Amino acid sequence: MSDTMEKLFNLPDLGEGLTESEILSWKVAVGDTVELNQVIAEVETAKAIVELPSPFSGVVTKVFEPVGSVVNVGNPIISFEVPAPATPAGAGSMAVVGAPKRQPTLVGYGAAVESGNRPARRRRGAAAERVAPEDPSIPCSDAGQSNKDQAKRGVGYLLARPPVRKLARDLHVDLANLRPTGSGGLISREDVLRAGGSTGDPQSDAKSTPSGEPGMAREHRIQVHGIRKATATAMVASAFTAPHVSVFLSVDVTESMALLDRLRRMPHLEGPKLTITTLVGKIVSMLLARHRTLNSRWDSETGEIVEFDFVNLGIAAATGRGLMVPVVHEAQAMDLKTLAREIGELTTAAREGKIVPAQLLGGTFSISNIGVFGVDSGTPILPPGQTGILAMGQVRKLPWEFRDEVVLRQVMTLSLSFDHRVVDGEQGARFLADLGLVLGDPGAFIGLA
Repeated sequence: MSDTMEKLFNLPDLGEGLTESEILSWKVAVGDTVELNQVIAEVETAKAIVELPSPFSGVVTKVFEPVGSVVNVGNPIISFEVPAPATPAGAGSMAVVGAPKRQPTLVGYGAAVESGNRPARRRRGAAAERVAPEDPSIPCSDAGQSNKDQAKRGVGYLLARPPVRKLARDLHVDLANLRPTGSGGLISREDVLRAGGSTGDPQSDAKSTPSGEPGMAREHRIQVHGIRKATATAMVASAFTAPHVSVFLSVDVTESMALLDRLRRMPHLEGPKLTITTLVGKIVSMLLARHRTLNSRWDSETGEIVEFDFVNLGIAAATGRGLMVPVVHEAQAMDLKTLAREIGELTTAAREGKIVPAQLLGGTFSISNIGVFGVDSGTPILPPGQTGILAMGQVRKLPWEFRDEVVLRQVMTLSLSFDHRVVDGEQGARFLADLGLVLGDPGAFIGLA
């Protein structure tokens, strides 16, 4: 009787109604021995990048999906050879197997999905199909064989480092058609450039492929999935569901910028970076206690307005994977230093792909600093489920009336978009006017608090 059995691991449900994920990287290969809860892969959902832990201790027998694949929840992604459960002494072949134990997974993933049929055991010698490791100094017996041939033999993913895979996607090169020439059997950057007809020099490429030359491609198609796809869907739903209204206000923020300079020199505020976004976030979090309609949502099922007694402040962040809005929970209870630290940590995690889904949920009001891109103003679209979003333009020195004289002052334009089902024009205008009053004279907040 065999003392091992094979187990499938299907892509788990990562929560929040997510139906698919993209495989970003594999941390294991065919033939590797893994431990329970060892990270085996990174996947990107519509919310964030998530590390997948192994639900078993055993040996990897097959990797079903290559890096870059978009996999539906419930589809198999990897299989393991694990020790078979021991048969009680004297039970014989008629022993009844008890209910299977729940497999440990990450919090929120639920139980591992079991296959209805027992997969066939891998044949002897299957470890020879092990994918080359990331270290190119380790030899690979398949170095002279094309990746397409390897795919036929069951190798789990293509032999290329993540930067090379990204270059291949940008140049629309199918890695499965390439013959690797890099060290250790890896596909090299030169292999991809050669297949894509690029030299790696933008000027040289531009000269060799004039845009008007007959037969040359003059358009490029980019697959949209993961966070970018979810953002596009959410923005369309928001724009065509909530009636947006936007109001604008240009504000002299010279005094606020001077206040920030003084605060940065205070010893007890050392550490987190104090920015104009931090200051605006703090003021907004406190003003929303007076302007409750902007800190609310429209319940379309009941036709009711739901107001919140807390502020979960969304901070829009541009990342390599698209727009993300991490949320500072209970922002109204934070002092300036704590808020600055939270904003800094969340935006950094978002840009580095380390944000977790829970940090993107539950926002009640959002801020987007478009001024960092040299833009004066815009009309932001509401994140789904929120009633207000504020866009901050760049701070510029402009001629401005100040104490009956025209002088150079630091000026910023604020743009407020809101859901007109919930917020009247007067309410939105009063909120923006109060915010402008405090930014123009920070001491004025004492009279508004």
